[in-house]
Amino acid sequence: MPEAPLFEIAGLQAVTTEGEVPILRGVDLTVGAGEVHALMGPNGSGKSTLANVLLGSPEYEVTAGTIKFRGEDVTEWPADVRGKAGMFLAFQYPQEIPGVSVINFLRQALSARKGIDLSILELRLAIMEWMERLDMDPNFADRYLNEGFSGGEKKRNEILQMAILEPEIAILDETDSGLDIDALKVVAQGVQEVRNDRPQLGVLAITHYQRLLTELKPDRVHVLIKGRIAESGGPEVAERLEREGYERFDVDA
Repeated sequence: MPEAPLFEIAGLQAVTTEGEVPILRGVDLTVGAGEVHALMGPNGSGKSTLANVLLGSPEYEVTAGTIKFRGEDVTEWPADVRGKAGMFLAFQYPQEIPGVSVINFLRQALSARKGIDLSILELRLAIMEWMERLDMDPNFADRYLNEGFSGGEKKRNEILQMAILEPEIAILDETDSGLDIDALKVVAQGVQEVRNDRPQLGVLAITHYQRLLTELKPDRVHVLIKGRIAESGGPEVAERLEREGYERFDVDA
């Protein structure tokens, strides 16, 4: 019997919990272990909605379709259970959490993910190693989570979380948003550092821009238009979008 895909979305439809207008209108997408997939689309196409639905945000309701993780239907699982199982979301706008240091946040998250209670010393050693690899100031470990961080520092901190928590599938929601070219390269290289350590990690990178894909080199590129996948293919899809834009797509035609 063939092994189930790492992550499989089939016929996914969703609305906000406050309204009945569909935002996702039948999304199909499969990510295998070790694969990098990119999801591109214009503003309002449903990209961030998809990211939030995949991680179980209570702001959205799935009205049809399934989300499967390692062959198991997780469509009804709450967000914390998905996270513990090995699903990870890097937010477009990471939240500040005053009073909670980066190291304490990671200790609690890792304890929930792995079911073990690491000592602060053990965790600090792991964090210091990864901070060096991600070109982060080690003093950030004791600062409050994202408080006073620049945009690039917040995004690198998300990659640090991904490295420490060791998920099976990572969904990066516009990780390149608001970053200059240098910061973007650091973040993309950080993702690659994590993949070097965990070659079976699946990645779904949601982005507007070709520039992130130049760094990440995705296996597959998907175009989301009006809540549906309008086209899928190799890196040439992103290159064509860069030249031609989204105007040629009309999923209602």
